[in-house]
Amino acid sequence: MKDSTDSSVGNTPKPPEEAAHSERTGKWRERLKGRCGLALCLFVSLMVLYALIRTVLIAAFRENLHASWGQIIEGWFRGLHRDFLVALLYTLPLLGWFALMKERWLHKRWGRAVLWGGLWFLWMLQIFLAAAEYYFFDEFQSRFNTVAVDYLIYPHEVFINIWDSYPVVWIILLCAALAGAWVWIARRSFPAASTERVSAGARWGIFLGACALAGLWSLSVPLKRPDFCHERALNEIADNGAISCVAAAWTRDLDYAAFYKTIDLDEAYRRVRRMIEEPGMRFAEEGRSVTRIMEGDPSKPRLNVVILLEESLGSSFWGVLGAKPSLTPEMDRVANEQGWLFTNIYATGNRTVRGMEGVLSGFPPLPGDSIVWRDMSKNVETLARVLKRDGYRTEFIYAGRGLFDRMKGFSLRNGFDRFIEEKDIENPIFKTIWGVCDEDLYRKAIEEFRALHATGDPFFSMVLTVSNHKPYTYPKGRIAEDPDARKRRHAVKYADYALGWFFRQVRKEPFWKDTIFVVVADHGARVYGSPTVPIHSYEIPFLIVGPAVVDRPRRFDILGCQMDIPVTLLSLIGRPYKIMFLGRNLLNLPPERGRAFLNHNRDIAMFAKDRLIVLGLGKTAEYYRGNPKREELIEMDKPTPFEEELERDAIAMFQVADDLYIHRRFHLDPNPEPK
Repeated sequence: MKDSTDSSVGNTPKPPEEAAHSERTGKWRERLKGRCGLALCLFVSLMVLYALIRTVLIAAFRENLHASWGQIIEGWFRGLHRDFLVALLYTLPLLGWFALMKERWLHKRWGRAVLWGGLWFLWMLQIFLAAAEYYFFDEFQSRFNTVAVDYLIYPHEVFINIWDSYPVVWIILLCAALAGAWVWIARRSFPAASTERVSAGARWGIFLGACALAGLWSLSVPLKRPDFCHERALNEIADNGAISCVAAAWTRDLDYAAFYKTIDLDEAYRRVRRMIEEPGMRFAEEGRSVTRIMEGDPSKPRLNVVILLEESLGSSFWGVLGAKPSLTPEMDRVANEQGWLFTNIYATGNRTVRGMEGVLSGFPPLPGDSIVWRDMSKNVETLARVLKRDGYRTEFIYAGRGLFDRMKGFSLRNGFDRFIEEKDIENPIFKTIWGVCDEDLYRKAIEEFRALHATGDPFFSMVLTVSNHKPYTYPKGRIAEDPDARKRRHAVKYADYALGWFFRQVRKEPFWKDTIFVVVADHGARVYGSPTVPIHSYEIPFLIVGPAVVDRPRRFDILGCQMDIPVTLLSLIGRPYKIMFLGRNLLNLPPERGRAFLNHNRDIAMFAKDRLIVLGLGKTAEYYRGNPKREELIEMDKPTPFEEELERDAIAMFQVADDLYIHRRFHLDPNPEPK
């Protein structure tokens, strides 16, 4: 009886509530081995990958982060908030696939192949982008930004450059192997993902629920990066690469007044006119106009002008500008023996088109695209236009393809008679995917200068190099360093070598005594520094050479930027000109009136009187104090009336520039040239 009773008790059925709970628990366990589990695993794995990227960036660049560990940890967790949205968005296609596909299709071989093959490709892409983010951050101290977006538009140069600069095959194979490992683990961990039977209602419910969560979560994730501390690089690390890339693409063509601080437009024009007024010039008209008349002597000779715009040859390499050791012995010698060197000049941005915009058009670097890129730039003022009106022949000589960054189209529509590019340079001794080496470019330029000089007309030429660019290689035998090492510092030494060769050659030419030669960098080599606009990395050389104007070596410490170069050059020629440039003559400027305008991604800034005023998206403003040549700038918690006045000047300059561009008034010619 006892045995019988015990047996009876052991087989007592569970209560209905407990049985139902066990059944539900069992179903969820089964689902976690199926599609829901696979989708959750994908989401969590992406979160782990993004957190790992952020951790690696912190570890690799910790010494450059001027922030406490508390701020670093805060940035890490702030990044998780943005990662959640991106991981969820990448999971939605998988859930959508499950919702759309009929059960019998998912069970077929092709259905399983698409599912696992798609996941393998997604992971290979994610791991590849993770590696790309590291290398991009190493170069630009930034998540994917406007540079990345611009580069995607020119796959010919960019992807082949990547191929030449990095072990792409090995990176792709590693990414493929790691992606395959994830898929292999997932297939064994979620065996029911392809065979599980789930009702259409449940599938669609899960998908639509995830969509709703993504929509709600996106409301808490602004496109603007999380600027939570004073360290720009840490704010970048706290961002997510996918979000930053989308933000850069989304804000290419901005409505300035909708996103940035503005003041009354009449006040803006009054302030700009005050900022650019100087002796020897007068305004052509009153009111909303920046057109000026440069007084001069019409009997003075029309001196030739040659601008050598040097790729990435920032001040950090020049011995005469404080670099130790110097990587520019040739330019150091030229500057010390026969040049006027400006020692406090800044680039307006960190792209070549920004350099062109400043040096050619004396135009502030508006947020969004440079005017070289913009669609309403078929008739804007340039130095080429001004000189062409004075009887000059004009040409642009570029070592690469004119298609890149729309350089050829912009040049021919805005004052240049000819555009000479890579295909026009015969029998080059060396070239990379970016174009011919500096020696080939300079050799072609000298040939062109001879031909132009022979016509008897003055000429203006812009010469743009490409050698100081990844993959950092150059002809062998020019300098002691091996070009196969592909080091930036070696490419800099070659660029300097080629410049030395150029000046030795032109000194023998008949046009030497009648020509103003200018050496200026398009931008600095690398981006670094804590401020939102990293002004430390924007310092560039500006050197004037040529017996026509240089009587003895001199140094000029006045603060300026690329916008000031066209006005300064016109003042050296000394003839009367009508101009619209918003820069000033650096040779005729009191030290207290020096200032520079800069752009970084979607932030714009003015530096003056040891203050950096940064204007950002969302009508924000930041204030920094200090001298970037001596110290790291310190962000100010609250502006004083002094900074507020500088802020209104900064707002005025960018607002007026936008007004001139949007209303197509940044030109003096009544009609664009039919090019």
